[in-house]
Amino acid sequence: MVLSFGILILGFVALVWSADRFVFGAAALARNFGVPTLIVGLTIVAMGSSAPEMMVAAQAAFADKTDTAVGNAVGSNIANILLVLGITALLRPLSVSSGILKREMPLLVLVSLAAWFIVSDDHFSFFEGAALLVGFIVFLLALIIITKKSGNSNDPLINEACEEVPNDVPTSKALLWLIVGMVLLPVSSGYLVDAAVDIAKYFGMSDLLIGLTIIAIGTSLPELAACVAGVLKQEDDLALGNIIGSNIFNILAVLSIAGIINPANIDSNIANRDIYIMLGATLALVFMSLSFTGTRRINRFEGGFLLAAFIGYMFYIIT
Repeated sequence: MVLSFGILILGFVALVWSADRFVFGAAALARNFGVPTLIVGLTIVAMGSSAPEMMVAAQAAFADKTDTAVGNAVGSNIANILLVLGITALLRPLSVSSGILKREMPLLVLVSLAAWFIVSDDHFSFFEGAALLVGFIVFLLALIIITKKSGNSNDPLINEACEEVPNDVPTSKALLWLIVGMVLLPVSSGYLVDAAVDIAKYFGMSDLLIGLTIIAIGTSLPELAACVAGVLKQEDDLALGNIIGSNIFNILAVLSIAGIINPANIDSNIANRDIYIMLGATLALVFMSLSFTGTRRINRFEGGFLLAAFIGYMFYIIT
């Protein structure tokens, strides 16, 4: 069991690092081949923080652990809002001002409702997974088109995404990091899932529970690091945008992988319990971001409430 925990921790570290290298190499290579910086920033770079969830979902689905894959997607969304946003708001109250956030919040509610509809019958089909994937592609294309037409050059989210695109990286170096990331991502995620399954069996945990707890929290660590870094630099929109964008990606991209690779019946607890927690957390985020006085802030009290809700949720599902 000690060995399994060690492999799990190393797997998380390798997964996050290899995802970063993969995104770096892919973004640099795309830029070198003439792909506009805006497109690279809003696609490859923006997807970077969700790469660990995508690889874990794929590995779990291939291992016939669809519950783990679905639990990872749903659990990561819960952790992003209740844990990550809670800790971030406790560090410093967050202001909401970015125009892209106001556009993406309604979309987040919409795709969350789509996830509820998909799991409500306790079955995840191939066609449902494919529909989510199509929705993900449409979302990316719409985001690029709207951004180019509106000319949001002053939007901090867009500027940050473009600034993250590597510049002046030799093609050979970009290709090297791309290959390293492509090799290590599936290897590290494979070891991580195997270790998580061993731990789950030892403690008598279900496939769903391991996805909702250990794996979901572990794959949300990049979002936590990005949000803390953003709030310390007083870039509130970047912190909130990271959470909202990651949650949309988790439903449209990560969740779709499970249905496409391994359509199956899923644990009824998802439909009866966890999806409602995810919806409640999403609505809480929207409510806390709204204000009738013109000032939009998520304060420390609300951050403490979110964090307490996450601790209570973890205690409930584990015990």
